[in-house]
Amino acid sequence: MRTLIYTAFVSLDGVVDSPGGGTAAEAHRSGGWTYKDIEFLPEAYELKGRETEEATALMFGRASYEAFAPVWPGMEDFAALKDLPKYVVSTTLGQDALVDNWGDITILRSLEDVAKVKETDGGPIVVHGSATLARNLSDAGLIDRYHLLVFPVLLGAGKRMFSDTDKDKQMLKALESETYANGITKIVYDVVH
Repeated sequence: MRTLIYTAFVSLDGVVDSPGGGTAAEAHRSGGWTYKDIEFLPEAYELKGRETEEATALMFGRASYEAFAPVWPGMEDFAALKDLPKYVVSTTLGQDALVDNWGDITILRSLEDVAKVKETDGGPIVVHGSATLARNLSDAGLIDRYHLLVFPVLLGAGKRMFSDTDKDKQMLKALESETYANGITKIVYDVVH
């Protein structure tokens, strides 16, 4: 069974929206909040490099796929991810919307399809961005691990990491944590299934 990891830059009030700046279609009043007013310390981002090395596939919701697909294939920062298999979870995205320069891309139409992919052989699948997908995966009990970089900022508005769904308590086991001089805190949690 594969491990499904949700990775996020998250504000202290749970916002994961537009950490790098947002898009024209989905602008956020605080877009780019991960680098504005917070000193860049390379050691705070070590987790991101490790994710890149360990990922064997990527997963996105439709909106994040549409934002990343035109940009990430040509970016040096994401070169190691270019040829990895990718899954896009969407009920509306058509095959004609997939880019052809970013490895094998499969559209999954439901959370049941995600569960089937998790049952296959292989290594970790990392979910980037995709706030709506992350909430749905969490509510369905499909996320196995969280890789969080918590930023010392309250944004007050934006897409949140967790839904307001009334569900049973879910225990997490802390695997790693570290706070850096710029106030960013790394927390890695395994979900206790």
